[in-house]
Amino acid sequence: MASAISLVSSSILLSSSSSSSPSVYLPISNSVNWVSSSSSYTCISTWVSSKRCSSRNPQNLICRAAEYKFPDPIPEFADAETEKFRDHLLKKLPKKDVYGDSVEEIVGICTEILNEFLHAEYGGPGTLLVVPFIDMADTINDRGLPGGPQAARAAVKWAQSHVDNDWKEWNSGKKK
Repeated sequence: MASAISLVSSSILLSSSSSSSPSVYLPISNSVNWVSSSSSYTCISTWVSSKRCSSRNPQNLICRAAEYKFPDPIPEFADAETEKFRDHLLKKLPKKDVYGDSVEEIVGICTEILNEFLHAEYGGPGTLLVVPFIDMADTINDRGLPGGPQAARAAVKWAQSHVDNDWKEWNSGKKK
């Protein structure tokens, strides 16, 4: 007997019952209803990106999600944002005793990693990833410097509060 499961989440996994079809995670903004029969799940209705999808075929959702293209990174924005980030870390990190005399080197590592990410991958809201911040902590730890996790946490907190908002402000100023 089939049982329905209603999920509210930030993403869903779509996969077909055949083993040759790939599984895909999609962002969602509302609820998803699933029907379970044996051990396979099928999406029967969902709202993706605030648009009602009445299709019973998960492949239609995958195609629509794959068609969305994020904007390319903007080098001028990346440079400006990197400077703001560097200034913030230079003010924030010396307040703690964790870093000792290594503050400049730690800020340099974090700034370099964020700069590379903003130039290569950041394409606006929805594209800020956690990977660069993990790389910051790992690189600081690999070099034997103190406070890798604390510096990465300060960096990610700043980025969550500023990068997407600054992107929106940057692009709204350009269109005027």
